Amino acid sequence: MDNTQLTLKQKEFFEFICKYRADHDIWPTYREIADEFGYKSPNSVTQNLQSLVKKGYLYKTSESEYLINSEKDPYQQEIEDEGIPVRGIIAAGYLQEAVEANLGTITLKHLFPGLNKMYALRVSGYSMRDEGIMDGDFVLLMDDDVKNGDIGAVMYNGETSLKRIYYGPDGLRLEPANSEYQEIMIEPDVFEEVRVLGKYVGHVNRSGIFRSKSRIN
Repeated sequence: MDNTQLTLKQKEFFEFICKYRADHDIWPTYREIADEFGYKSPNSVTQNLQSLVKKGYLYKTSESEYLINSEKDPYQQEIEDEGIPVRGIIAAGYLQEAVEANLGTITLKHLFPGLNKMYALRVSGYSMRDEGIMDGDFVLLMDDDVKNGDIGAVMYNGETSLKRIYYGPDGLRLEPANSEYQEIMIEPDVFEEVRVLGKYVGHVNRSGIFRSKSRIN
């Protein structure tokens, strides 16, 4: 059996968490979960949470908080598919009569052109703090050219880093956005490979969605 497939009990457990969060905008407590499923011990809740992490349905942050994988969340998917309703027009100059109308919806495709070339990575560390990118955020990357001075993700010798990238004659200079971190110089040998994985176009955290200040093509 595919290790990402949930058992019936795990599926019910996961769906309960997703629905509760969608209805209340917070996670259920261990006691509420235990009462829902008749568990006698909070250890049963912990074991189920850990199983969902292993199967990719939940993430665990560096602060030991659990987050739902939005790709697996049926309620989150409904929100993404439906979009944000546009309910009318508001003046940004002189006062004007309110105009109410059903003008469709705003979706991620409106916020991020080229969505089909985009993917996300989870951030670990604070080297890009001054760009507003914090530990635990989801950074959005575009499979696109990274120009000199752009923020991007780099893989070298099996290790990755998110930094502002500068190209030089002998390699790359990776500049952090936090004075507590030093810049990284990459000067690969002829048999070593450096891969620029993608261009930073924004990030997501509990406060919302933040786009890169640079223009997205």
